[in-house]
Amino acid sequence: MKVIDLTHFISEDMPVYPGTEGPKLSPANTYEKDGFKETLMIMYTHTGTHMDPPAHLFPGRTTLDQFSAEQFIGTALVIDCTDLSDGQRVPLAHITRYGQKAEEADFLLFCFGWDRYWGTPAYFGDYPYLSDEAVEFIISRRKKGVGLDVIGIDPIADEHLTIHRRLFTRNEIVVIENLTNLDKVGDELFWFMALPLKHVDADGSPVRAIAFWP
Repeated sequence: MKVIDLTHFISEDMPVYPGTEGPKLSPANTYEKDGFKETLMIMYTHTGTHMDPPAHLFPGRTTLDQFSAEQFIGTALVIDCTDLSDGQRVPLAHITRYGQKAEEADFLLFCFGWDRYWGTPAYFGDYPYLSDEAVEFIISRRKKGVGLDVIGIDPIADEHLTIHRRLFTRNEIVVIENLTNLDKVGDELFWFMALPLKHVDADGSPVRAIAFWP
């Protein structure tokens, strides 16, 4: 089986969304004192490579723990958007040029090449984002999820989270943010898995996202 890891490492010095505290990793037990090692991990549910459900924005909507596990696995297609300029919106043609593959994929993953800025101030810059037509394509095809290699599916300056709201208002869909290595996957359909932690009332969760070919 071939596997490509699409997940960033969690560390205390990792990028986090502006206004959010970074994770804390503290020794809780040590080999010397306790005979084993254990770490106390404190972090927000939307840290690193993570997943948003509709309940992230709307009370009473679906939390991650309410989805069946089938929601988090399926076929995927990487949409190459590395030709776009900073702040440019993804035109529908960038999706439809993949033809039937874009129709069949359960997940569309947008590669802006922005993961190259991970760990630098540029990561919070003016990255490209989805056009209204691209969002409507995702909604109308009832995709399981959409993923990106940027800090958020909305522009960093959009405090209203317009795209999140359009996706989550009536749809059972998840959003995976802060992916990496999308440029290594190719332009054919592949299997994708992004499994969140199974905690109660989950408004979000870090995930281990992978591309794989059985």
